[in-house]
Amino acid sequence: MKKLAIPLSLFLIFSMPLVSVSQDLMDVFGKEEPITDYTYATFKTTRVVSGHSVENPANGVLLFMISHNFGKINSGGYELFGLDNSTIRIGLEYGLTNFLSVGVGRSSYEKTYDGFLKAKVLRQSKGARNMPITLTLFTSMDLNSMKWQYPERKNYFSSRLSFVNQVLIARKFSNSFSLQITPTFIHRNLVATASEDNDTYAAGIGGRYKITQRVSFNAEYFYILPGSVADNSENPLSVGFDIETGGHVFQLHFSNAQPMFDRGLITKTTGKWQNGDIYFGFNISRVFTIRKPAAPEPR
Repeated sequence: MKKLAIPLSLFLIFSMPLVSVSQDLMDVFGKEEPITDYTYATFKTTRVVSGHSVENPANGVLLFMISHNFGKINSGGYELFGLDNSTIRIGLEYGLTNFLSVGVGRSSYEKTYDGFLKAKVLRQSKGARNMPITLTLFTSMDLNSMKWQYPERKNYFSSRLSFVNQVLIARKFSNSFSLQITPTFIHRNLVATASEDNDTYAAGIGGRYKITQRVSFNAEYFYILPGSVADNSENPLSVGFDIETGGHVFQLHFSNAQPMFDRGLITKTTGKWQNGDIYFGFNISRVFTIRKPAAPEPR
């Protein structure tokens, strides 16, 4: 009996540390690391309607966009209610990373070339990291390439340039509803009249409400501080629908603004909704994967 008790005692003595170590390992591996759950698709494309949204093309993705606005609906049957008169913008956007993109475009309105940078610096998330909003910084420059209209004045190249800076702040409140505000500063090197200011301040608000899995209602409005644009300028108001079909997103909209680039949208809107000065238009966007990232990046 004594011979049996001695090995049993030794087993109990040496097994105690093993039980303790095993329990410690279970404590370590049993704890799940907290994860960050990021918000996706605050908006379905890089535009709310005509103005920019917080969205960027993903890393290595090229976005091709055609924007088209017809003439005023109240122009009558002779102009086929605006279909005979139109402006168009063709643009490309490319994701350098998941958080930084570049874009270029050319609009028939004032024969304007534009280029921009977008940088997403905050992203809405919950879990390990709680962030209530997505914040994107936007800056653009555009060039008016129309023939010089003032022969008595020297044609400075710098006079053709304008600059737009925006802070895009958005929150996705639910799977159906997203809202964005857009503080905006615009500088135009040359303005048409003495009553206009070279610097323009505006505040935009836009939203998206999801109707079905592939259709949403979108709207946006920009309030412009008085005295900084021409007397006949109006605050741009646009409403429309996003329709998603595979790799394409169709945006159908109505607006009192005809220009589709940033400076023109905010400072060159002259239509009045109450007078029927409404332009029907659409955006078509298609994405192409040009370069696959070597390793997955957090989105």
